Amino acid sequence: MAPQREWFEKDYYAALGVSKEASAKEITRAYRKLARELHPDANPGDAAAEARFKEVSAAYDVVGDEAKRREYDEVRAMGPMGGFGGSGGFGPGMGGMGDTGGQFDMGSLFGGLFRQAGGRNGPRRGKDVHAEMTLSFEEAAFGIETTIPLVVDAVCPTCSGSGARPGTSPRTCESCGGRGVQAENQGPFSFSRPCVSCGGRCRVVDDPCGTCRGSGTERRARDVRVRIPAGVEDGQHVRIKGRGRPGRGGPAGDLYVVVAVTPHRAFGRRGADLTLTVPVTWPEAVLGAEVRVPTLDGDPVTLKVPAGTPTGRTLRVKDRGVAARRGRGDLLVTIEVHVPEATTEGERAAVEAVEAALGTSGGDLRSGLTG
Repeated sequence: MAPQREWFEKDYYAALGVSKEASAKEITRAYRKLARELHPDANPGDAAAEARFKEVSAAYDVVGDEAKRREYDEVRAMGPMGGFGGSGGFGPGMGGMGDTGGQFDMGSLFGGLFRQAGGRNGPRRGKDVHAEMTLSFEEAAFGIETTIPLVVDAVCPTCSGSGARPGTSPRTCESCGGRGVQAENQGPFSFSRPCVSCGGRCRVVDDPCGTCRGSGTERRARDVRVRIPAGVEDGQHVRIKGRGRPGRGGPAGDLYVVVAVTPHRAFGRRGADLTLTVPVTWPEAVLGAEVRVPTLDGDPVTLKVPAGTPTGRTLRVKDRGVAARRGRGDLLVTIEVHVPEATTEGERAAVEAVEAALGTSGGDLRSGLTG
């Protein structure tokens, strides 16, 4: 992905309220919080909130993606002068004026820096859209097909995205020749900057569409049908191809759904494995037993608890976990020996009889605690 010129001017970390050293989880958490607060559905008619929502979404689109974030950091570190040091000097590895024959073309250094911002007369892919969805524990484990309400840019139905009034067409910008950028010479340097006539769009609309006012898109509420695969985890991104913002002669962007999973009252997760704590009585732990254990899909299984099982021992039930790419996970059952808080006289007498029968056969269990 070619760097965007806005990257020089906008601090996406500040927009999300995080530091440059923030982890991916911290960035995602900050974005989700701001997206909930600023979403147009939560702030109807609030233009400032909508503008801030767009700013936050644009920031997360870059620093929320590992590859884009790495490139963004490199571009920001390079700065608008791209590696030049001090007053009139070149940075390390750039050579001197004699190496370039007294003329240095900044366009060759940045390699089409402004093309992603519109500096090419050709089809462009639409931007990605981010949304979030809360799933129950079961929905995340088994997958779900549902709809997400979004307020996004859609192709204008009146002008079909051209931005021009029906019956007319945009014309190629004469100032830049349809390149979207203009050269600007400053002494020994040659810069490229967005065309001031077309704003880097390559084309000029003389008679704008009355519906979209020349933008080619309109804000529209729509329900997007999505399929969330089985086994997604809390904080995971699910990519829905082609359901983002429309492109300009190119493909639409993608929709990225950030999944939030609500906890289950009994089950937990460890990757593809499910976890469950099952209480057993002291006699069951001592003598061994077969106990019925629930599973997430509703079909209980019989678990054999070996004699002498202590509290904290984990037993494995194969293939009763969450579906994954490499097969289904397991159900990990942790045994918890139940000790009654109060006993009747008869129960107490029975326990004392057991204690007398055992005597000192078990040795001093606490002998290893002292020197």
